[in-house]
Amino acid sequence: MRKLFVILSILLMLAVLSSPAAVYAQEGPAPGAGGEGGIAIPGFSGTPDEGRITAPTIQPGETPSIPNIFPTQPQEQLFPVPGTPGVQPGVTEGPVDAAEEFRRFITGSLPEERLTRIERYGAGFFRNPPSTFAPADMIPVSPGYVIGPGDQVRISVWGMVEGTWIETVDRQGTITIPRVGVIGVAGMTFDDLKMALEDEFSKYYSNFEMSVTLGALKSMKVYVVGNAKKPGAYTISSLATLVNVLLDAGGPDENGSLRNIAVKRGNRVVATFDMYDLLLKGDKSKDIRMMAEDVIYIPVVGPQAAVVGNVRRPAIYELKGPTTVEILLAMAGGMTPTGSVDRVQMMRVKQREFRTVFEGDLKDRSINNLKKMQLADGDLIRLFSVVERQSLVRISGPVAKPGDFTIDSGRTTLRDVLGWAGGLLYYAADEVEITRVSATPAGPKTERLKVNARRALEGDPVHNIALRMNDFVFARTVPDWKLYRQVTVYGEVMYPGRYSIEDGETLSSLLERAGGFSPRAYPRAAIFTRERVKRDQQRQIEEMADRMERELLGISANELSSALTQAESNLLQAEASQKRSLVAKLRETKAAGRIATLIAPPEVLKGTAYDMPLEEGDILYVPSNPTTVQVIGAVLNPTSFVYDRKLSHTQYIRMAGGYSTDASPARTYILKADGTAMRVKASARGDTPWVKEFNGGKTVLVEPGDAIVVPVKLSSYRGVRQARDYMDVVYKAAITAMAIHEVTK
Repeated sequence: MRKLFVILSILLMLAVLSSPAAVYAQEGPAPGAGGEGGIAIPGFSGTPDEGRITAPTIQPGETPSIPNIFPTQPQEQLFPVPGTPGVQPGVTEGPVDAAEEFRRFITGSLPEERLTRIERYGAGFFRNPPSTFAPADMIPVSPGYVIGPGDQVRISVWGMVEGTWIETVDRQGTITIPRVGVIGVAGMTFDDLKMALEDEFSKYYSNFEMSVTLGALKSMKVYVVGNAKKPGAYTISSLATLVNVLLDAGGPDENGSLRNIAVKRGNRVVATFDMYDLLLKGDKSKDIRMMAEDVIYIPVVGPQAAVVGNVRRPAIYELKGPTTVEILLAMAGGMTPTGSVDRVQMMRVKQREFRTVFEGDLKDRSINNLKKMQLADGDLIRLFSVVERQSLVRISGPVAKPGDFTIDSGRTTLRDVLGWAGGLLYYAADEVEITRVSATPAGPKTERLKVNARRALEGDPVHNIALRMNDFVFARTVPDWKLYRQVTVYGEVMYPGRYSIEDGETLSSLLERAGGFSPRAYPRAAIFTRERVKRDQQRQIEEMADRMERELLGISANELSSALTQAESNLLQAEASQKRSLVAKLRETKAAGRIATLIAPPEVLKGTAYDMPLEEGDILYVPSNPTTVQVIGAVLNPTSFVYDRKLSHTQYIRMAGGYSTDASPARTYILKADGTAMRVKASARGDTPWVKEFNGGKTVLVEPGDAIVVPVKLSSYRGVRQARDYMDVVYKAAITAMAIHEVTK
């Protein structure tokens, strides 16, 4: 029982720790639940916190703080830039890189509104301070350094008397030197100390020289109070300044002022420091040296205003005294190169009841100029990017550099644009067409102007017309221009290779240029393919597959709905699956683009209908004499046999083992080497028109390179007879591909 109780206790503890409440307690508040974070930009719809101020969560041991002047920033950037990762919660962006902003502007990747997570200006200065600010011993001590208890004084004397003394100022502020006695030095400056020691030594010695330096310096305690990130007492070097201590204390917190930091010494304020003097101007003249028991007081932050958009340092700025929009922009580093003076937007909270928006500009003589407008606590200034205004025309066709060109609408001429485009190329026609679309009250109006480009380049005012914005200039090529049209001939010709052809060149001309056939050539089995025919054939195959799929699916659905038993339904489903596989196989069929035609010596081809004009991409392959005959299809042993003109097709079939049980002998046909087909049945046999060119004008049923095809017999039971013709299509396509492969391998 004890072991069981222990196991149950452990399981209960694990369940409690894994509950959502326990996870929340361990991990702290969820993102967006309040607390310190970035500052939001108000007034933009579509954000989770639109128009709402979220108070920060107060953690145990913390004191309530003044809420931020803007609502909490949503988790994602309001307008994320495409292609850039979102800013993670709690991570703020640094100052704007003007060069990067300008690069994004000219490449078109900068949105019109560039809104970023912003933070208080100067907060980054205190983000990663060094671990210590104790000055190194080798740093020279200034003449105004005040001596105090703990400082080490080094005295060296030479001349009529020689000696070295190292003395530390005691709590009474004195040092003791043999014979000279006790000397009070606390409160003296370093310069005064030198003079006092020389006076004391002069009472006892003469004709001597003295050197006074400081060794180890005293440490002292100061206090940082008010709205500091890490308030408390700090032990610092006697050379530490106000900025050193502020960095050590983490600077002001989110509610602390950067512009009104007071240093209290005793009962009076000895200095008031403005961090903006250091951050904006590099002025450290008011950074006083700390004294023991000084108090650094950071008051509550004063009025604030934010600036976002096209400025170099978008941030929240603390205002000190009357501040205008112009002064705020100067504090933000000024506008970026792509910032627009035509529009500036100000958001202001009125009477702590509602927020309103002012629109204006930054033009000096404009009545809407907001430069001199006084800022109030909580104001948001938003600047925008310049508007892209281009007057473009586009030129295409035979010019050196086609593309878009900027023009002065109504003044830039056709000759100007042609010159910018590098001029007309040598195969350009004289005529140029200009398409112009104009806006009219009735809608767009399209005009087409035709001018002579050569005369325009010569400056003829009739043709060198002025262009308008969005004109499209189309330079034409000479009719039927194409630099090179190439065809390929390989195999058994004297000079195989790629040949450039002229318009209207024929097959016989190509064979003549290739040197005619070689002695091993077998023109009867030559394969002529054309890219255009290949595309047409492939499109027909795809259309056939689509049509088959629609028909098969319709038939299958009707048959399944009429099934009377489960067994019949299963059979029909199996047949439907086979039909889908059949269509899939058909889709895999690739067209060859072959044209069955007469391929003969040039002198035979000339003047016939088969002397075809050539096209770009035509391929002619002339094989050698194959000396074999294939027997394929529904025979016991499909294979190839040596051609013997004495043998008939039936003898070849017997040599292949005869017909198989699923053969259809009556449908046997010969797939000829020239791409035609011939039925073996004499009554259904037809001669190829060009057969007289071979075999002395006699019809020979089986020739070298032919394939004897024995089709498979398809049963016509229910559900399959509709697919019989489809299977025959696929089967014949496969047979044709096999025959071509056998010839060309």
